[in-house]
Amino acid sequence: MTTDRHSAEDDGEPRRSSGRKRRPLWQEALLVLVVAVGVAVLVKSLLLQAFYIPSESMEPGLVRNDRILVEKVSYELGGSPERGDVVVFKDPGDWLPPQEAAGPTGKVPRLMEKIGLYPSGGHLVKRVIGVAGDVVNCCDEQGRIEVNGVALDEQGYARKDDAACYGPMKRCDWTTTEVPPGTIFVMGDNRNHSADSSFHICDGSGCTPGDEFVPVDLVVGKVFVLLWPFRHFSWLHRPDVFAAVPAPGSGG
Repeated sequence: MTTDRHSAEDDGEPRRSSGRKRRPLWQEALLVLVVAVGVAVLVKSLLLQAFYIPSESMEPGLVRNDRILVEKVSYELGGSPERGDVVVFKDPGDWLPPQEAAGPTGKVPRLMEKIGLYPSGGHLVKRVIGVAGDVVNCCDEQGRIEVNGVALDEQGYARKDDAACYGPMKRCDWTTTEVPPGTIFVMGDNRNHSADSSFHICDGSGCTPGDEFVPVDLVVGKVFVLLWPFRHFSWLHRPDVFAAVPAPGSGG
């Protein structure tokens, strides 16, 4: 019985070598790691960044230690924060207590923070209520925040607990000056537990006028998804109530 075998040697032709040696496994792993870090740095610089919620100030929508993703493209391509956006911004300098201003500890978490793979500290998360030229008032007879004379129905996303209005930590009777160019007026959704722009309004001695306004240059980007824990996963959208707010100076 004969066997039909066909090979390169059978044809009288030598086997050809590819001329390339396969890299050791450790080199391939290192290359993959370098590429992954490079992509992460690029993504952090231009597109996305991870953060965490440091306090209860954005409840009920965002809870302490929730992980969120911030997209930067909307603002870096000529856009600017709009009323209703939930934004992350760097601490203006005196808004955060030391325990909330601190970032991650340990070498690995700090390295991961720098490349955008670990939530960063030293930032705040608030909702934009007023933009340049707006006047924000607290409050109308129903306890609602007014922007350029139009009351906001914020029951769908904000919480005031047992407060008389949606404006406190201080009180229910304040009005801003016009929001200066290049700044925004922001508030936490948990109105009775948020040291936000309304809290920093200067109404006497020992404070700095204008400290309530956040420079747009400090804004990192807009929160678009609640990522972790998965049971809280949701997409964030600008509430429809802000669509009725007129442009500054239009008289409502």
